[in-house]
Amino acid sequence: MESSRSLGKKGGIKTIPFIMGNEIFERVASSGLQANMMIYLTREYHMSAATSASTLFIWGAISNFAPIIGAVLSDAFFGRFRVIAVASLACLTGITLLWLTTVLPSAKPPACVLGYYGCQPPSPLQIAFLCCGFIFMSAGASGIRACSIAFGADQFSQRNDTDKKRVLQNFFNWYYASIGISVMIAVTIVVYIEDTVGWKVGFAVPVVLMALSAASFLLGSSLYIKVKPHKSMITDFVQVIVAAVKNRHLDLPPMTDVWRYHHKEGSVFIVPSDKFSFFNKACIVKNPERELNPDGSSSNPWKLCTVKQVEEFKSAIRVMPIWSTMIMFALVLGQSFGVLQAATMNRKIGSKFEVPAGSFGVSSLITLTVWSGGYDRFFVPVLRKITRRPDGLSLKQRMGIGLFLSIIATIYAMKVEAARRRTAIKQGLQDHMGGVVNMSAMWLIPHGCLIGLAEAFVVIGQVEFFYSELPKCMASFGVSLFYLGAGVANLFGTLMIKLVNELSGRDGRTSWLSNNLNKGHYDYYYGLLALLSTVNLICFLVCSWAYGETGKNRHLEEEDERDYGVQVTQGSSP
Repeated sequence: MESSRSLGKKGGIKTIPFIMGNEIFERVASSGLQANMMIYLTREYHMSAATSASTLFIWGAISNFAPIIGAVLSDAFFGRFRVIAVASLACLTGITLLWLTTVLPSAKPPACVLGYYGCQPPSPLQIAFLCCGFIFMSAGASGIRACSIAFGADQFSQRNDTDKKRVLQNFFNWYYASIGISVMIAVTIVVYIEDTVGWKVGFAVPVVLMALSAASFLLGSSLYIKVKPHKSMITDFVQVIVAAVKNRHLDLPPMTDVWRYHHKEGSVFIVPSDKFSFFNKACIVKNPERELNPDGSSSNPWKLCTVKQVEEFKSAIRVMPIWSTMIMFALVLGQSFGVLQAATMNRKIGSKFEVPAGSFGVSSLITLTVWSGGYDRFFVPVLRKITRRPDGLSLKQRMGIGLFLSIIATIYAMKVEAARRRTAIKQGLQDHMGGVVNMSAMWLIPHGCLIGLAEAFVVIGQVEFFYSELPKCMASFGVSLFYLGAGVANLFGTLMIKLVNELSGRDGRTSWLSNNLNKGHYDYYYGLLALLSTVNLICFLVCSWAYGETGKNRHLEEEDERDYGVQVTQGSSP
């Protein structure tokens, strides 16, 4: 354990270039692949639009569930530094495998003989090789996504900064602004290389960038504050549940009987709160002589937990309803059909330059970056005068505004797709998959801007909400909750595509999600998303009202800082 004097020399702003360098290079690399992956799977692996979308949803689900594992490993066993280091190498391996699919002829099916027809499907071995690349990238995401932002916040929150809350808020906003810029570079420059130079060179660029990502992070090793892993959060939660069930027959003692509730000496939590009172039974002391060790600890934590342990579990339960309302937003955010729409529209600027179909997502990234980067400096002072709040808007207000904007964005997408389809039919392209509709793809940009603004409100607000409402020992878990929601959304998206495709294509009818966009009805699909999003917004408002006042876990955070705040690892090696 390092001394306080040594701790003071570590962390702070000087570590951020190394941490952000790792995140930025990784985002450019992975986003450069993901932006065009829909087109790569349909053209090179000859998958249908629905199958490609489902494949990407499943990949996204694995990538978004994996951070939960990364959070547990970092918080309980290895620490954030080690997990990020190993995850960076895993991600590099995955990206290299995907690049090899462009280099090795046997790694993908041969080219189609007759344009869009006469295409040979990929073999099981080719699918397995492709999936290996996806899995290694998901393994990398498990560490980087779960730990990177929390590791960066550690560099400030472990120091005795007088304005820690504002510093962290600025860090969160600039973190996402930097991510926005990096993804912007990916969907413009990297995608342009893939479209113009070819897949081999286009996929080689992310390999180089990911190598730089890993190197950037390891170079700053000696400067980091590295918080020691200190507890198994999942084990603690299971212990609370098991102990409460075992003690279900007990009556809750009065709150004045402090000795009846098990707590550590010096803890600010000596009696549990009245919320979710059933779980208070997990910390009831029945027989002190048999249940407590000489040092005051529980002799069997599966029968008796501390009050603090119970309150940490309750804090996780308390945020789950609001978390659940973010799943629908993640589903809207993860839609990939816009790339196929852009590919059928007029993408030319001037007479020569044609914007790659995968680059139209840059509009959402520009909006996200501008809003995130300028929120504190330009927007908060104005909002502060209106709301009379120091932070301009509460975190719940920011999330609610973002959910509303996502509904507007989806309705706009529905209108644009309906107009694109009508134009295609008028041109006689209903039965022609390769034709270009005489409608500018620039009509897709306002949708991207609305989605980017919605993401700036929801995602930043959500991550900051979890980080501030959950105890410090659950920092990585709080960040990974966002990715867990996205993972559930990916699974729901896969199921939704399958159901819509099958139900709308019954009795010989053309599916809404037909490979031929001009014969399908993607506008109906967007309309369904808008309807579900509206119901979801109503649920959010109810959950937000039921949650009540925020900031009730400050005592948990203060006790975590005392128990774990200066427990940083020695040395600099992973």
